[in-house]
Amino acid sequence: MRFLLYTHSLISDWNHGNAHFLRGIMRELKARGHDAKALEPENAWSRDNLLKDQGRSAVERFRRDFPELSSRAYGPGFDHEEALNGADVVIVHEWTDPALVARIGRARRQGGRFTLLFHDTHHRAVSAEEDIADLMLRDYDGILAFGETLRQRYLRAGWGRQVFTWHEAADDRLFKPHPEIGKTGDLVWIGNWGDDERTAEIQSFLIEPSHALGLSATVRGVRYPAAALRALREAGLSYGGWIANADVPEAFARHRVTMHIPRRPYVEALPGIPTIRMFEALACGIPLISAPWSDSEMLFRPGQDFLFVRDGAEMTSRLRDLLNDPAQASALAASGLETIRARHTCRHRVDELFSILEGYGASRATRELALNEVEK
Repeated sequence: MRFLLYTHSLISDWNHGNAHFLRGIMRELKARGHDAKALEPENAWSRDNLLKDQGRSAVERFRRDFPELSSRAYGPGFDHEEALNGADVVIVHEWTDPALVARIGRARRQGGRFTLLFHDTHHRAVSAEEDIADLMLRDYDGILAFGETLRQRYLRAGWGRQVFTWHEAADDRLFKPHPEIGKTGDLVWIGNWGDDERTAEIQSFLIEPSHALGLSATVRGVRYPAAALRALREAGLSYGGWIANADVPEAFARHRVTMHIPRRPYVEALPGIPTIRMFEALACGIPLISAPWSDSEMLFRPGQDFLFVRDGAEMTSRLRDLLNDPAQASALAASGLETIRARHTCRHRVDELFSILEGYGASRATRELALNEVEK
């Protein structure tokens, strides 16, 4: 089968966590013998910032880390209809330009033989509702929403024909334990600043507990303003800036514990949706402590796969206990890894995607799936 993914960027993961997931999905599709290609705008915000921050070497790094993946940049004169003509399944990410979202929908309505899905992995459906409401989604066969609360939002608003929950997950070909790597630090937190969406949370759950305990702590991520960098420095935390996603498993392996600090819009308006870093951290077998969020879909086993804390004081206490109790830390890491491998890898999500595609009866994708089943 031929999959075409319209992405914000596949090449750049600079402040762009969805690239992690899409890379894993494409790698899994290709491992199963399917063709998977990506398209991204030539002026993608994430890629432009990666180039400004790291230079061309970061793009070359992507090609070395993921040689099986390809992404083509498109500009104003790109022939999208020609690109769509050879596809069986087209998945369009919600950061795609609205005019292009509509254009792809028209191509589907005017005889396109592909199954067309819209993929939403952000909080704009509740924080900037008009942005999503104005999109022309009536010609899309279905919506892939990265959490049940987001799916319900689409259903209530009447956006799209059918809406499916399709959580993000860990690419466990990349994210896995590295027991051969020795520990050099206590705590690592990998996360971007996030438009002041978790400023207070970073202060109370990360900076203050780390300072109080005198931890050897490292922070990686981008878009930290000067005041935040000063606060990290004054608390004794080491700031390393951007980290290539391919380097994250080794960063986890070098530290004894990590944490999950969700952004406020997800906690308040879209409960049940963790950041992709939570899936990836647990896949690497590192003990994890999380700031509050509601696991309303029972994705994990709180208290067994990871620890919840209510505030900064409890984070300080839990960090102290975990760092002084290797047996508890080991049990927590093993349990979290078990849950990821059982439920939350990109293999699981590709299985879910094919189950969704089987529900459509008017595309080459569905017919090919049926023929494959007969051949089996």
